[in-house]
Order: sequence, then structure tokens, then C-alpha cells
Amino acid sequence: MIAFLKGKLIDALPNKLILDVRDVGYEVLIPYSTFDKLPLPQQEVMLHTYLQVREDAHVLYGFLTRPERDLFLLLVNNVSGVGPKLALSVLSGAHPDQFQTAVALQDIAFLSKIKGLGKKTAERIVVELKDKVGLTSTLTNSTMAGPVLDPSQKHLNDAVLALIALGFKQPDAIRAVTSIEKKTTVEATIREALKSL
Repeated sequence: MIAFLKGKLIDALPNKLILDVRDVGYEVLIPYSTFDKLPLPQQEVMLHTYLQVREDAHVLYGFLTRPERDLFLLLVNNVSGVGPKLALSVLSGAHPDQFQTAVALQDIAFLSKIKGLGKKTAERIVVELKDKVGLTSTLTNSTMAGPVLDPSQKHLNDAVLALIALGFKQPDAIRAVTSIEKKTTVEATIREALKSL
């Protein structure tokens, strides 16, 4: 398994690039989210990678960030009917935090808007991934408009975990916690969230 490649960017298109690693040129398939953040050609770049070995080819996929690669692997390894091509399309259409939030909140409408995903595939993704997306990632982008937490607000994650332990569903707990305007302590947040639940 090739975990990462670090080398000089030779050429890039929206769906692939050529990376020179010690005089060996690697062709790497990438999502648009990676292409959008690449440096200029001839500059150094590091990609987190995944090597798919097929009977007819070895295909290398690359991502600028580990969360992008992790989401790619989550889709490819856990959702039936989603292969690497569709997983790249998902990454090109949604930030990993947005995607995980949509899955946690079971937002089929948002997922269906991603190019290549229809309603049935979006529903299958929610069913097969809803228990696998992380709470922390979900909370950091629960409004899908930008981060609502900074690292000092760990108590929101704790509040969601406490509500889940009390028997509430993850999407309901997240919605309740993130809708509270004044978030002070874990206990106060839980009390306010329970009022809305």
C-alpha cells in the first residue's frame, strides 16, 4: 500500500495529475477539491493516496488532506454500489465535513444534489454510513455553512454524546445542541437541549 507521495507537481487537470517523485512520474486520479488547492507546477506537493489493484490496472488516487482520503475509503469500502469514480464525484461535490453532517442528519436532499448521486444512492449512503460518521466531524460543520465550534467548545460534543447515551438519536441530539444560542457548560447545554427534545 502506498500511503502518501511527496514530489514535484508536473501537470494537473481537474481529475488527475502527474507527480514526479525522484524521477518517477506517477499519474494520480484526484477529486476537484484537491485540484482546486494544488500549488503551481514545479512546486512540491504531498498527497495522501490509495492504490486500487485491479486485474487490468493499478490505479492511484490522491488527496491533499487525510479527511478527503478517509471519506473516499469510507464510501468505497462500506457503501454497496459506490466505487472509486463515484466516491471522487462525492468529494468533488461536498467538503468531507458537509458530507458527514448530511449523513448524520439524514439529509437526502443535500446528498442528492451531488453530481452522480441520485436519491436512491443517497438513501443507501445514509443507511450504510449513519453509524460510521464521527460526531466531532459532524459537529464542526452542523449548519453546512461553516464551522460552529472552535477547539475550546469540546463540551458540545460531550453534550451530544450524553444525549445519545440518554437514548436520543444522533441527528436529533446534534440538531438540539447546535440550535442552542448560549452554549456555556455541558450540563447547561444538555438541559437546554432536553427542552427542545
